[in-house]
Amino acid sequence: MLRAASALALSSTVLATSVGASFLIVGAAEAAVVSRIEVRGNQRVEADTIRNLLAIRAGQNIGDADIDEGVRKLYSTGLFSDVKISQQGGTVVVNVNENQIVNQVLFQGNSKLKDEQLRAAVQTSARGAYSQATADSDVQGIKEAYTRIGRSDATVSVRTVPIENNRVNVVFDINEGDRTKIGQINFVGNNAFSDGRLKEVIALRESGILSFLQRNDVYDDDRLRADEETLRRFYFNRGYADFRIVSATADLDAAQNKYFITFTVEEGERYSFGNVNVDSAIPGIDGQALQGELKTRPGDVYSAQKIEESLVALTNRVAANGFAFAQVTPRGDRDFNNRTISVNYVIDQGPRAYIERLEVRGNTKTRDYVIRREFDVSEGDAFNQVLVQRAKQRLERLGFFEKVNISTAPGSEPDRVVVIVDVQEKSTGEFSIGGGYTTGGESDGPVAEIGVTERNFLGRGQFIKVSAGFGTDTRSYQLSFTEPYFLGRRLAAGFDIYTTKNTSESYDVERTGGDVRLAAPITTELTGQVAYNFKSEKFGDDNGVSIGRAYYDGTNYIDPNTNLVVARPVLENSTAFPNYNGEFKSVEATCGDPDPFQLVSGARTGQATDFTNAPKFTRSRIINAAICESPYTTSSVSYALTYNTLDSSNDPHNGILASIGQEVAGLGGDAQFLKTTGKASYFKQLVEEYDVVGQLSAGGGNVFGFGQDLRVFDNFFKGQDIVRGFETKGLGPRQFELDANGNRVGKGVAIGGENYLNASAEATFPLPGISRDFGFRGAVFADAGTLFGTEFADEPGVVGDDLKIRASAGVGLIWASPFGPLRVNYAYPILKEEYDRTQQLSFGFSTRF
Repeated sequence: MLRAASALALSSTVLATSVGASFLIVGAAEAAVVSRIEVRGNQRVEADTIRNLLAIRAGQNIGDADIDEGVRKLYSTGLFSDVKISQQGGTVVVNVNENQIVNQVLFQGNSKLKDEQLRAAVQTSARGAYSQATADSDVQGIKEAYTRIGRSDATVSVRTVPIENNRVNVVFDINEGDRTKIGQINFVGNNAFSDGRLKEVIALRESGILSFLQRNDVYDDDRLRADEETLRRFYFNRGYADFRIVSATADLDAAQNKYFITFTVEEGERYSFGNVNVDSAIPGIDGQALQGELKTRPGDVYSAQKIEESLVALTNRVAANGFAFAQVTPRGDRDFNNRTISVNYVIDQGPRAYIERLEVRGNTKTRDYVIRREFDVSEGDAFNQVLVQRAKQRLERLGFFEKVNISTAPGSEPDRVVVIVDVQEKSTGEFSIGGGYTTGGESDGPVAEIGVTERNFLGRGQFIKVSAGFGTDTRSYQLSFTEPYFLGRRLAAGFDIYTTKNTSESYDVERTGGDVRLAAPITTELTGQVAYNFKSEKFGDDNGVSIGRAYYDGTNYIDPNTNLVVARPVLENSTAFPNYNGEFKSVEATCGDPDPFQLVSGARTGQATDFTNAPKFTRSRIINAAICESPYTTSSVSYALTYNTLDSSNDPHNGILASIGQEVAGLGGDAQFLKTTGKASYFKQLVEEYDVVGQLSAGGGNVFGFGQDLRVFDNFFKGQDIVRGFETKGLGPRQFELDANGNRVGKGVAIGGENYLNASAEATFPLPGISRDFGFRGAVFADAGTLFGTEFADEPGVVGDDLKIRASAGVGLIWASPFGPLRVNYAYPILKEEYDRTQQLSFGFSTRF
């Protein structure tokens, strides 16, 4: 007898999970004993398998509820598109229609997304049962995948191609469409900051002529939500404690295929910190003694970030005193009239809860331990929400993940919690191509660099980079590796290996070397590093150092470039300068010959008609003597301290970056010296609304030899790196040739200095009238510095030993291009010496894509 009521009651349930599926339930009018179960319509699924799936057994009295349960169980397998159960006396008849089996899942028309990426977006899979409802859901999943890469107008359809044995190929036909651009980003309700300033804060960008390279104009709901949070933190950290986002909408104009995004905000008033106190309810913990841990100071602009840093500092300090369950709670008291917020950090005993398990999900490449080690707590430790959130920030700063979400779930006991870490990984590999044009000395010309970088090598969190550089006269190769958690601790250990060759100087320079280094955080802002360094340096060409060419005119040996006499009569019988009986002849002097650069008379006339090769020597006896002693090896140990409070390493607006270090050479090798260097930069946002950033910098260094004289090549060579407007080696001591009257000849050769000092002031700002999305900024600057001191001060022709300040002022153009940072400077030297070498225009850039 047909049970229409049962069929009607269940049809809505089944239809909710399988569109188009239908069934009938036919059962006995009253319970009857089952003698056997007959299965019909099955082709691939064994009859016994179907019988075992039912809740009906032979010898059982069944009714409508048993039949209904049997239908549910068969449908839940996903193997059948239709199920009918009827009872004929003691026989239960099960009629099934099997779902088709998917042979292949194919994608047609896709080029922007690979098949592997699309398979990850669908649930339909080979060898699984085909479901139209699932296929329809997959169509939406593919559309969402295209939306995430900026193609919201992509269209997708699905079809099946039947093949033998009730199997089908599932084909998704895709029309990828054009890129969906972001037409405009608007802000409503902002008064403290302009639209342009807020556009710099968020990650989404309006589409422009360079968007195809930058790819930051791709709209995605998740990116919009992330930008909302970025805006909140931006305002909260600048005093606007009442800030809120009223709405954030993205409207798609289908006709233009563009999104128009609008953030509606309420800024509220700007607050400063009022009174700041620490109250402790824990015996033995003196709140007053913890004031030094606070990052919040009365009178400072209110900052949520400073409160977070204070919470972490207090929590760690109290936990170190043996109170693992202590809970620090900030309580604010607003004074609306004075626009201040007083903060009281209350320390009391929190609930006793332990971490039962730390569960990591979503990582397919990154090893679990790489994520776990960012936590200061682990299984069995006291649960502390502040330290858990600190770990979340560390994970986000790694740059390995698109998203990091940390949640908790109840454990097996009331005092146990499970910490769940959900991550979404992103690409960490990078192939880079660099190119540009360097200026500032003898190395002018085009340069290029190629490199491969992996920031999460083999999912172990390790950094590795292999690069090669090429220029008109230079070659360089480098391998770098860093293990950020050496021996399971926050010790960054690594090594660098390099080789370079430069033929652009008057003499060739080849350097091969490397270092082994170890860095450890002392505090959150202070890092220490030690390293062992070794390098081998060779100066001169491959034929044993060519230091000069001359020709014999029958009386003297002449420099063909200057027509100066370069040889003394004693050289006439040397192998380097044989007597050619008045013939014009090109000859070469090497380190084994007497000095061919001691001038004995003034200028002479005449041309070296057969001299075709350029001279390969310097015009400094000091440099030539050092060349003849190469190759050198230097074995040294270095150590440094770095203090970093910058708000951003890529685009700092506030904070300090300072370092001081020493290098001690003499552990073997040919060099013995102590070199000390230091530098510091202070960044400050001068005008918040217009994003004007000020920077003050200063630096200095000293080197001296011990146990032996300091080699000339161990000196500092400075120029535009400390005072813009000068050549790369344009400052400090130089040696000149002298003519017979003792006058300096030519431009001289840099011999370096033992001391340097420098200072600079700079302000950068967005260029007016140009969209900030292009990444252009202007700069004005002033530099001052000096390089002085040399043990060769008494040598003939040496100048620049004294401490004389050079200074310059200029303007710059900075472009955060999609190829990498580009900067052009024009600097005018205000203070200089007559022997300095200047270069007013300089530029260079490196590219990456």
